[in-house]
Amino acid sequence: MIRNLILLAIVIIAIAMIYLGYTGSMLPPILTGVGFLLIAYLLYKRNSIF
Repeated sequence: MIRNLILLAIVIIAIAMIYLGYTGSMLPPILTGVGFLLIAYLLYKRNSIF
């Protein structure tokens, strides 16, 4: 349950960062958002977070 909430929060933050970076034509927030998506993917593939 908590794992799903953490993953959902990371994905929402990642989407927001990508959107803000794209609308502001800034590369660092886009890269941060992509990094957050990668982290969320790796945590999803892992059996347990804690």
